[in-house]
Amino acid sequence: MSLKIRLTRGGAKKRPYYRIVVADARSPRDGRFIEKIGAYDPMKAKDSPERVVLDLEKAKAWIAKGAQPTDRVLRFLDAAGVAKRPARNNPNKAVPGDKAKERAEKKAEKAAAAAAE
Repeated sequence: MSLKIRLTRGGAKKRPYYRIVVADARSPRDGRFIEKIGAYDPMKAKDSPERVVLDLEKAKAWIAKGAQPTDRVLRFLDAAGVAKRPARNNPNKAVPGDKAKERAEKKAEKAAAAAAE
């Protein structure tokens, strides 16, 4: 059985509140879970200590048992110093797309033609 440490959504419309749970990977996002190990309230200030509440001992125990945290939960665990999140690098993210390159070339040609006149 593949276990995930992930978020389940709660709260009203436009007022999200998440529980950090250990669940079977096949169960639905807001469905059955094995154990609640914390909570995440994105509506609180970023520097608020109540924004992420996490039972670190339970998280360590579940990771030792083979549970895989999702990317967002891994960020929380990395901030708490429990798990290490590998650095990501996508150098192509800032490169403009083909259409944007074409528009830039046309703009440069117009500017060169206007300067030549």
